[in-house]
Amino acid sequence: MPTSTVFTLIKQLLTRKATNPFPVKYTPKNMHAAAELIESGKLEINPPVEIPPDYRGKLKYDVDCCIGCKLCLKVCPSEALAFKPEEKKVKHYVARCTFCGQCANICPKSCFELTEEFLIAGTDKYADELVLNP
Repeated sequence: MPTSTVFTLIKQLLTRKATNPFPVKYTPKNMHAAAELIESGKLEINPPVEIPPDYRGKLKYDVDCCIGCKLCLKVCPSEALAFKPEEKKVKHYVARCTFCGQCANICPKSCFELTEEFLIAGTDKYADELVLNP
């Protein structure tokens, strides 16, 4: 006897894909080669889907307004934040972040802000663009 799971599977097989083909229309065999072609202008990039309201993207951290209270460290579930005692500031590792927004919610000075930036992947998780306040 067919179950509801079987009907759901058949329905999904017959409907159009909901995935956005980003960054290129067809999946290349080598993404690094495709990235080089995009940078040189030989391959056209597909526009990403429209960003939904209240999207939680890469964090923006205002170092100057931080008072070093360490509340953000206490609420971070992924331990993406590290305290720098010599500066009394926070270092944020984007590669560890789950983009939950708890640090932005608890910060008394609003030093953290969730942006709409989502293109944050890289080959080195400790690269300068993936560590805020290195």
